[in-house]
Formats: sequence, C-alpha cells, structure tokens
Amino acid sequence: MQRSFIIILLILAITAGCKKDEVPLSGTITIDNNLYGTSSYYSLGFSFEKADLVSTLSSGFDIVLTNDGTIANLILQASNFNNSFYLAGTYSDESAAKQAFTAMIQPVVNGWAEWAFGVKPNQIWIYRTSKDTYAKMRIISTESVAKTPRNYAACTFEWVYQPDGTLTFGGK
Repeated sequence: MQRSFIIILLILAITAGCKKDEVPLSGTITIDNNLYGTSSYYSLGFSFEKADLVSTLSSGFDIVLTNDGTIANLILQASNFNNSFYLAGTYSDESAAKQAFTAMIQPVVNGWAEWAFGVKPNQIWIYRTSKDTYAKMRIISTESVAKTPRNYAACTFEWVYQPDGTLTFGGK
C-alpha cells in the first residue's frame, strides 16, 4: 500500500512539472525586408500565433514588411488574401500612442484595407488573420535606407494578439 502511494505521488510530481510552453500573447518585435537564401529567396514574416519570426517559404506567417519601391512608404502586407488592416489611430507622440494602445480594449473597425500603407511611428493598426483572430499593433519605430540592389526597411512594433476570435483585448 505504501509503495502504491509513493508511486502515485511520484507520477503526480512528474506530471505537475511538465507544463506546456505557452506562447506569449503580446510583445515587441522588429521585422525587416532582408532577403535570405541562395536558390530560393525568402524573408522573415511575423506570426502572431507563434509569437515569432517565420520564413516566408512556409505558410505560417501573418505579415511581412515591404515598401512601395521607394524608401518613403513602408507597407505591412498580409499573407492571406483578405483585407486585413485597419488604421485605428495616428498620434502626435510616443506617450499618446502608448496611452491609446493600452486603453484600446474593444476597438471599432469601420472597414478593412488590403495592406497597412504608409506605416509610421505612433500609429496603431488592427490586424485580422486568416483565422479571424485579431492583433493590435503600436508602431514604435521605422527605418528606411536606400541601398543597392534593394532598399532596406525595418519596423519595430508592440503587439497584443487575441486568439479567441473577438476584438476584445485585455488591459495591460
């Protein structure tokens, strides 16, 4: 009897210590338009579900960063074929953008755009994934540099992902 009790306690201790690694639902990330590879070129897109950068050769990314052929206009593009972006606000400074981002619990979306065009610091964008889950993004910084053979672009943003299919984001 005592042996069975010890075995049960041991099993409970082992299973209690085996926690599944949880993917974060928020964070800060920088994406850019660098190309990688030699025969098959790819860039790194961002996956809200995985909370990580993912090769564009796979189907597991949500957004990528590009530009309109100039260094003036940065664009976030969706990996799906839906209109997926909504500009929820543009703010005069970082403090106002942070405050609005934190306070934005249940945004009202008046229409979706094909891409986020003219991405700039202190903007807040709402993104709709192909699975009808949502993310809000606060653009922290952007960078555009004229280079040969391809202009360089980078964008750092804070994000919160809502995987339950609602446009309700918990307060931070």
